Amino acid sequence: MTIHLPRSSAASAAHQCATPWWRQLWVLVLAGGLMMGLALGVRHVQGLFMLPIITERGWTRETFGLAIAMQNLAWGLVQPFTGMLADRYGSWKVMAGGLALYGAGLCGMAQAQTPTALFWTAGLCIGIALSGTTFGVVYGALSRMTGAAERSRALGLAGAVGGIAQFALVPGAQALAALIPLGLPFQDRGAPEPPPGHDAAGPAGGQPLRAAVREAFGHSGFWLLNLGFLACGFQLAFIASHLPAYLLDRGMRAADGMAALAIIALANVAGVYVCGLVGGRHSKKYLLAGIYLARTAAMALFLLLPLSRATLYGFCAAMGFLWLGTVPLTNGILAQVFGVRYLSTLFGFVFLGHQLGSFLGVWLGGLVFELTRSYDLVWYGAMALGMVAAALHSPIDDRQIVRTGLAPARA
Repeated sequence: MTIHLPRSSAASAAHQCATPWWRQLWVLVLAGGLMMGLALGVRHVQGLFMLPIITERGWTRETFGLAIAMQNLAWGLVQPFTGMLADRYGSWKVMAGGLALYGAGLCGMAQAQTPTALFWTAGLCIGIALSGTTFGVVYGALSRMTGAAERSRALGLAGAVGGIAQFALVPGAQALAALIPLGLPFQDRGAPEPPPGHDAAGPAGGQPLRAAVREAFGHSGFWLLNLGFLACGFQLAFIASHLPAYLLDRGMRAADGMAALAIIALANVAGVYVCGLVGGRHSKKYLLAGIYLARTAAMALFLLLPLSRATLYGFCAAMGFLWLGTVPLTNGILAQVFGVRYLSTLFGFVFLGHQLGSFLGVWLGGLVFELTRSYDLVWYGAMALGMVAAALHSPIDDRQIVRTGLAPARA
């Protein structure tokens, strides 16, 4: 008995057989997830270092907060240009440079004796390094190297692997430069011809980069995503950087702060995978609005209920589940509307909004505490931004742009 596959399925199967093992989907997901996980894991626990560092150096919370805020701002400002380099010259080169720069920044941060040195190492150096080792470059490469049908699930799986690495691999932070080989499978330079049965490089086809950026900047949904992402950055950066200190101020132990961040990282594993999976089946913009509303509710309950280990761990589990699920969904909307040809570049511009929010969340957290000896105003601001972000996502026009007069993306 002979089984005849549909033409597209047979061609796709033949392509999979011809693909080297180190460029198979499971390798791409594993390599990208590990890279993101370790890069984000080191950043995730920096709040644990704030009080020990400022106590030893005689600095204030605002000083440390400003350094981490500069890190977030540098990450956001550089991300569009890092995305352009990845789209033009290939993602693996950008990843390799980012990992090497990250290792140098961590070594310099450990030796910093003055606020200026901390700003240059923990702020500028690590901020630039993050732009080459996290979402913008990794998700952009994955999106180009997978088909539309499997893209959302692949991004969710990579995020879940990253969450596991973020939880488990933090002690290996100094070995970041040794992870450079993880970038080698991402040979996506110049948006190569997609395999049979996959979608082409989105509707961008033969569109030049400048035209793609101009088109995105003229799309209202692009700006709504940018503004909504600002709220995401504010919430996450404030919590990751100041939650351990907030707990110590309220009489809890340093170990509780460490456990809180660990629970967030662990819950994020499930959350980002579920968001990636569900995002392939339901409207991404409404899922994003729901995430921001759920975050606001979680923060409100956390502040209203008496503080205990039970309420703390429940809050961290809820926030962790909602932590980075916004990223594959936001990335997915961009790919859905504009295509994947210049996805790293376009995500870089949207991510700039996220990092402006991160800058404000970390810096204002330290500044407001120094002025009022309390974080309450920052918590209220984070909740208000969550409500605004939910309202901004609902009107986004997420239909694919149809272009005419461009060179075909494939024969």
